Amino acid sequence: MLKKYNQLFKGLLLISDLCFVSYAWWLAFGMRFYSGLFATPEAFVFRHYAVAWLIILAVWTGVFERSDFYRPRRLSTHHRENIELIKCSTVALLIFLAVIFIIHDIVLSRMVVVMFWLSSLVLVTLSHHLFREGLRFARRRGYNLRHVLVIGTPTLAPALATRLRSYKRLGLRVDGIYLTHGELLAGAIEGENIVMGEEELTELIRRGAIDQVFVALPLDQAAKLRDIQEWIGDEPVTVHFVPDLGALATLHGSVDEFDGLQVISLQSSPHAGWNAVLKRGLDLAVGALAVIVFTPLMVLVAVAIKCSSRGPILYRQERMGLDGRRFMMLKFRSMVVDAEQFTGPVWASEDDSRVTPLGRWLRKTNLDELPQLINVLRGEMSLVGPRPERPPLIDEFRKSIPKYMLRHKVKAGMTGWAQIHGWRGNTSLKSRIEYDIDYIEHWSLWRDIKILAQTLYGGFRNNRPVTSK
Repeated sequence: MLKKYNQLFKGLLLISDLCFVSYAWWLAFGMRFYSGLFATPEAFVFRHYAVAWLIILAVWTGVFERSDFYRPRRLSTHHRENIELIKCSTVALLIFLAVIFIIHDIVLSRMVVVMFWLSSLVLVTLSHHLFREGLRFARRRGYNLRHVLVIGTPTLAPALATRLRSYKRLGLRVDGIYLTHGELLAGAIEGENIVMGEEELTELIRRGAIDQVFVALPLDQAAKLRDIQEWIGDEPVTVHFVPDLGALATLHGSVDEFDGLQVISLQSSPHAGWNAVLKRGLDLAVGALAVIVFTPLMVLVAVAIKCSSRGPILYRQERMGLDGRRFMMLKFRSMVVDAEQFTGPVWASEDDSRVTPLGRWLRKTNLDELPQLINVLRGEMSLVGPRPERPPLIDEFRKSIPKYMLRHKVKAGMTGWAQIHGWRGNTSLKSRIEYDIDYIEHWSLWRDIKILAQTLYGGFRNNRPVTSK
């Protein structure tokens, strides 16, 4: 029955795709020769385009079937499906052009071919998106379900079963859990159908009550996969392995595919690809606007510093940023000249005598950090991110704070998740790192915008502890 329904869905998708591809072909034909958009319509032979259309139907059917494009995609994403669609359509187009070249007697407009390929991509992508969303809508209401058995440890298996149930759009119904130590802890899990023993597990699969098996094991028990495969035998069920990488995946882990090879990234930066473009765009747009808005205020502060104490207006200090690269961070000078001549690189205390009267007010209102907008426009910093620290202090912190250096997988920021929660200056370094790692793990552009809004709302009224320059 399951195979029958799969074939039905595949057939419907194929027919839908061929209809949209046909529409794209004749749409391109009509646009080129009958729309009046082109000043000099060339002569054409309708028979050539009719024959080409039949070739397209055959080639597109063969390529999409051969690539198994219509396989079930419950655990796949729209993005991955779109990438496969572009690949299949491009291969089909190249084969189509090769066939036309071999036939030699068919003459087609190059503009028609280009418009057809682009419009077919758009139309087929849209149809697949609507089709998948329709399936997900049906699955949320209890239709088109697949029956799942979860195998794993008493800790991992119930947790995975709960997560699978929460993703109702996938249409996965957990019918049973087999614990690798079930005889010890089966009774400890309430409300679950616990499969007791290998015989019951094997019988459940062989009588066709299970469509998919999810195996949740820690890496040190991965050898049990062999035993599980023997229990399942040659039964036509789909088996998924969900390894417990919690102890290894330290920052923004992900799974990618490289030429058919599944690569698990245990730690990486969230600011890559389009995310990097979006974040940099936000920095440039808001940073440039902030410079324009705060320039009069910065001029007043600069004049006040020059008139109130001896020394330069700006203070330059080496900090560590993205991937451990060093840069010179700018601040309005808030201490006396050569403040660290005798103390060395240390955090300033709340009543530090090195801080000037004006500098104390600048630190209290955070106005001393406004020149860092220049660092942002240069690309050395971001508006939002972990606050940058000094290399000598970092060498000390990394010895005592686990995962401290992971905060350098993103650009340092003028403000951050830790700062708007009060963890700044001479406060708990451990708590600050926890907030920084949480920010990186759950980064989104919307979260950056919220942090900026909270900073503007409370930044100039923040009675934070006095920090180093």
